Amino acid sequence: MISLSNINKEYKLDHDVVFHALKNITLTIKEGEFVAIVGPSGSGKSTLMHIIGLLDEPSSGTISFGNQQISKVTDDTLSTLRSEIVGFVFQQFNLINKLTILENILLPTVYARKKLDFNPEEKAHYLIKRFGLEGKERSYPNKISGGQQQRVAIARALIMNPKFILADEPTGNLDTKTGKEIIKLLTELNQQEKITIVLVTHDPTIALLARRTIKIRDGEIV
Repeated sequence: MISLSNINKEYKLDHDVVFHALKNITLTIKEGEFVAIVGPSGSGKSTLMHIIGLLDEPSSGTISFGNQQISKVTDDTLSTLRSEIVGFVFQQFNLINKLTILENILLPTVYARKKLDFNPEEKAHYLIKRFGLEGKERSYPNKISGGQQQRVAIARALIMNPKFILADEPTGNLDTKTGKEIIKLLTELNQQEKITIVLVTHDPTIALLARRTIKIRDGEIV
């Protein structure tokens, strides 16, 4: 599904100092996998996630989705790929407090670049029921628990029927019990619906729940 070849990411700091965030990263993630990218803070794992999710561009190297090389597509095509193929789940939930739970889940469909082949509201209500959020449709994010907020974020990530989900420290703001529930939910999505999951974490115990672990340190796969 996703192939990275010789990916480097560099940032220019003061006085022409160059920081090498990623160094010659080469990896392949196959359709239906559950992969954990694990490493300590500052190792480059979030930078790698942003590149896999097309949120950032590498300084050098190539990224391919299937047979499509990303460097050869237009900005419009890139935006379409990002909105329709990838679902994002973040540590901070990134919900909009002025919108209801239902409105937050529906938000990606508002910005869809093509005519949808499904009813967004029906899909949203299905996800709300599936994730145990019934009765919270008209509530606001700051009125529900952290675990419920992360479930809303996962529902929002799924609303566009993405090919894979990128989850960046999805349990980082949750207690241990709630964190395990969220990982269980991601595992069920992978096993039952064959959705590819890429999980970024600093916690090796969480990484063990994935089918494959990629360890990164100082910008390199180790």
